[in-house]
Amino acid sequence: MRTALQRECTACRLKGNKTMSNMTKVIIGIVLPFLGTALGSATVFFLKKEMNSKLQNLLRGFAAGVMIAASVWSLLIPSIDMAEAAGKTAAWLPAVVGFLIGIGFMLLLDSLIPHLHTNSARPEGRPSAMGKNLMLMLAVTLHNIPEGMAVGIVLAGMLNGNNAISASGAIALAVGIAIQNFPEGAIISAPLAASGTSKGKAFACGTLSGVAEPVGAILTILVTSLVTPVLPYILAFAAGAMISMLSSKNLSPSPGPMSTAMSAPSVPPSGSR
Repeated sequence: MRTALQRECTACRLKGNKTMSNMTKVIIGIVLPFLGTALGSATVFFLKKEMNSKLQNLLRGFAAGVMIAASVWSLLIPSIDMAEAAGKTAAWLPAVVGFLIGIGFMLLLDSLIPHLHTNSARPEGRPSAMGKNLMLMLAVTLHNIPEGMAVGIVLAGMLNGNNAISASGAIALAVGIAIQNFPEGAIISAPLAASGTSKGKAFACGTLSGVAEPVGAILTILVTSLVTPVLPYILAFAAGAMISMLSSKNLSPSPGPMSTAMSAPSVPPSGSR
């Protein structure tokens, strides 16, 4: 009896260690992308000039390659594997349906929310009288939504013990997003500081632009745990949203320094000429 009790206690300890390990991975996966934004925003304290456009393109291109690979290996392939294991539909169907819906979702947000890209001469979305700095922050926040969802979905699948999703894939995705977020943080903080805003406030604004990612990841983890049967569709949805975001942001080269975007004219209020 004593031996059986000892075995049970040992099993409980092992289970507790495993749970703690998973929770640590979840925390790392959620914090890494936000940390990338914060570090990029912190460049305002020690860089006299804005980040060189060639360096921006280099970082974005590298991050895009990592994130495309992560979208395939961490989102699309697990979606297909899970659908195949379930055997309720064609293995490719959830991946295709979710992927297309994800692209449509991002295109809808892109057309509704007023925002300004750093590589664009004119704002996008609905006409608005908002300032350039605010629209630039909205552009970063808009593109952080699918990134947070992607990390949250992968982490949720890992917590559910799904063999198609690995911890290394989740961390790789988080690292790719963190690398991409570094120049994004600088894109917000540097122009603000150049326009006369204090460096502390510019850093805070740049960092806050990345809050959507950890919040989105946490909410996605909570929601996904309630809708596990449709996880293949959600994985593919996140992949479609990620690829759509990458094609409109990371894969479009910057025409010049970040100040080029900040000098773009703001959209006039509705009804004005």
